[in-house]
Amino acid sequence: MYSLFTYLVNISVKFSKKSEYGLRALIELTKNYGHPITRQQIGQRQNVPVVFLEQILLRLKHAGLVASTRGVQGGYALIKLPSKVTLGHVIRILDGPLAPIGCVSKTAYQKCVDCPYAKKAHCPLQHVMGGVRNAIADILDNYSLEDFISGMNESRRSPAHRTMARR
Repeated sequence: MYSLFTYLVNISVKFSKKSEYGLRALIELTKNYGHPITRQQIGQRQNVPVVFLEQILLRLKHAGLVASTRGVQGGYALIKLPSKVTLGHVIRILDGPLAPIGCVSKTAYQKCVDCPYAKKAHCPLQHVMGGVRNAIADILDNYSLEDFISGMNESRRSPAHRTMARR
């Protein structure tokens, strides 16, 4: 029998290496804001495999966050203000929606197919997982690349993060 517990165990709220490496690359680009740096420099400074950086930086370029310049003085540079780029925005670019399950996504809703509650009027998971999505988004959408570099301002932290910090 398919139980709610089994369903919850199969849900993973984990971001991909792509997002991790992308955030590391953007941290390096933020540190060097206004000056292009090469993939090799980013990889070396942030301990990120250069092979992955090409795909990640290309996606960030298509999203309008970074620009590339060819030549000896070339490389990649952050073109948006670091204060305007949130971690949530970056993760959505690289991984897609923040929602742990498709039926609670605000940007990429997917009807549940294998959920035992899919055909019922009320799903207990939607309420809980919607809260999880909101908490994740609240934290990630309130931290910018600038916050990573200059230190996080306590007043900008979300209520969920302040609660976690007290534990």
